[in-house]
Amino acid sequence: MRIQVNARNRGYEFEARPDERVLHAGLRAGIALPYECATGTCGTCKATLVGGTVADGWAGAPGKKLVKPERREFLMCQCAASADLTLEVDKFVHAAEAGACTPDSCSVVLRAPRQIAPDVMAFSVQLEQPRDFDAGQFVLLAPLAMTGYRAYSMCNFERGARRLDFVVKRKPDGGFSEWLFGANREGERLSMFGPLGSATFDPMLAKNVLCIAGGSGIAGMMSILARAWRERYFERWRGWVFFGVRTMRDTFFLDELSSFQREFPERVQITVALSDEDVPASAARDWPALGFERGLVHEVTERVMTGKYHDVRAYVAGPPPCVDAAIRVLLLKAKLTTNNIRYDKYS
Repeated sequence: MRIQVNARNRGYEFEARPDERVLHAGLRAGIALPYECATGTCGTCKATLVGGTVADGWAGAPGKKLVKPERREFLMCQCAASADLTLEVDKFVHAAEAGACTPDSCSVVLRAPRQIAPDVMAFSVQLEQPRDFDAGQFVLLAPLAMTGYRAYSMCNFERGARRLDFVVKRKPDGGFSEWLFGANREGERLSMFGPLGSATFDPMLAKNVLCIAGGSGIAGMMSILARAWRERYFERWRGWVFFGVRTMRDTFFLDELSSFQREFPERVQITVALSDEDVPASAARDWPALGFERGLVHEVTERVMTGKYHDVRAYVAGPPPCVDAAIRVLLLKAKLTTNNIRYDKYS
C-alpha cells in the first residue's frame, strides 16, 4: 500500500507491506519519521490521518493519552494501513543520514537465557542473516504468541552481527519479562524490528564520553564501551561510566566493566551507585578496579563529575525517572547543550 506523509518541511511517499506498521514502513524506506520508544508509550510518533484507514494494533497503548481520535490522530508505531494513506506529521522530517543502518523486520531465535541477577535475565538472539547496527542502538522484540513489541538495547557490538545480546529487567505485569522468566525459552522464535535509536557512539565523535545508566539501561552502554575498546578510543579521550542499582545483590556485568577499567586505568573511571544500601566492605575487595558510591545514580554522577564536563558527550539510559533526573543534572549543573545529551528511556 502507498503511504503519503506530509511533514512541516516536505512530503514523502513510500510503500508498506501488508499489516506493516506505518512507522516501520517509513523507517525501512529511509525516511526518519519521528519516534522515541517505538512501542506505543511515548506518543512521539503521533500523526493525523488525512485520507484512508488504519488498523490499530494496540488500542490500550499508553501513548494514546496524547492522541485525539476526534482529530483523526493515531500512533504510527501501532497502526498499519488498511488502504492507501495520506497523513500529516507536525514535525520536520528528513531522509535518514547517509550510511545509517536501515531497520527491517525479521524472525530470530532466542538462545542461552540465563539469570544474572535476582530480577535480570540475559539472553541472545540468533539471526539468519547478518545485521549491521550502531553502538547504543536498540531493537523491538516480540514472541510470536504475544501481541506488541518491547524495546531492548544490544549489549554487544559487531558489524554484520549474527548474534545480538540483551538483558531484561523483570517488571510486575511486564508481558515480555514475565514470558521470559516464566519458562526456559531456549529455541523460541521472536519477531524483531530494528535497529533503532539515535543515542549512538561512533569513534569519529572525538569527545570525552560520559555514560549514565540505571539498571538494565547499562545494556546500551556496554555496546558503546565494546566499540570504544575495539577502536582504542580511550587512548586519547576520557571515559566515565555510572551504573546505578539498588543493592550489591542487583549488580551484574561487574567483571566485564572491570575489564574495560583495567584496559585504560588512567583514562576510564567506572562507578557503581547503590541507592538503597551503604557500600559493603567486600565491594572494593571483590572488584578493586571499580568505584562504589552510595546514592541515586544521577546524584553520584553530579558529585563525581563536578568540574569534568569539558568536551563531553553524555549518554543516558534506564527507567524514565532515572533518565529525567540525569538529564536535569546534565542541563542545569553540567550546562551541556542538548546535542551533547543522547538518551533512551523505555516506559
